[in-house]
Amino acid sequence: MDPEELEPIPAKTIVSRYSSGSRWFGINYNMNIYRGCCHGCIYCDSRSDCYGVTDFDRVRIKKDALRIIRDDLRRKAKPGVVGTGAMSDPYNPWEEKLLLTRHALELVDAYGFGAAVTTKSPLVLRDKDILREIQGHSPVLCMVTVTTAADSLSQKIEPRAPLSSRRLAAVRELAEAGLFTGVLLNPVLPFLTDRREDLLELVRLVREAGARFLYISLGMTLRGNQRDYYYQRLEESFPGLAERYRRAYGERYWCPVPRSGELWELLSGECRRLGLLFRMEEIIAASRMGYGSQQLSFFPM
Repeated sequence: MDPEELEPIPAKTIVSRYSSGSRWFGINYNMNIYRGCCHGCIYCDSRSDCYGVTDFDRVRIKKDALRIIRDDLRRKAKPGVVGTGAMSDPYNPWEEKLLLTRHALELVDAYGFGAAVTTKSPLVLRDKDILREIQGHSPVLCMVTVTTAADSLSQKIEPRAPLSSRRLAAVRELAEAGLFTGVLLNPVLPFLTDRREDLLELVRLVREAGARFLYISLGMTLRGNQRDYYYQRLEESFPGLAERYRRAYGERYWCPVPRSGELWELLSGECRRLGLLFRMEEIIAASRMGYGSQQLSFFPM
């Protein structure tokens, strides 16, 4: 894909204070170099009107991004963990040539910050060397989103994202490189990816890949235009399922899977048995282990 295809958009700042404090994987700052995402995931909450991203499936690039990121990092009074991938996958197909995420991570390393990367792309493997450099002085979390173990289903709900099997292979390689790596099972889609047997199979595959943690979210969010988009895609690939959602959830924002309490007990028990971390506070604590009390004071819980 030709990087010239990407429309540049203006930005005043790119590394911003994370609004939820450090409750989400210990992230202190958020960094989105790209706007929009080309994976086409039918459930993506970032498509919601509240985020103000028009034509969400079209990827755009923030103009002069590396200079802005450098200046943002230089102005921070305290180091912290910089997260990327919350609104747009930092390893989209254009990144292979543009190298903006790679160079941004080099700046994160140079200014003494930690990194938390969320992606669905094996392209993250290209930057193992930089992530290892960062991990030498600050926490690093590599988070690969996998919502189903079945490639055939992932093709329907994440039509332009790499297959689940390729993502799990990337998890294995990241873990073998010594990076603190885990899987986001987020979201679990009601009536679609919530079968007990399939979820247990995914837990097993995550453990076999060498992941340290599995974060599980037993449900999904639906609001406004995102709900309309999701239902339209359901009708195309799973006729009749959208009506089942309407009956079950109406206009609710948070849509938990049926019997979510029972399913949580089952999956958390299996994680515990296999030695996978699954509670947020335990994942954060494990990612910071070995950095010393002085450095950890820069990363408040």
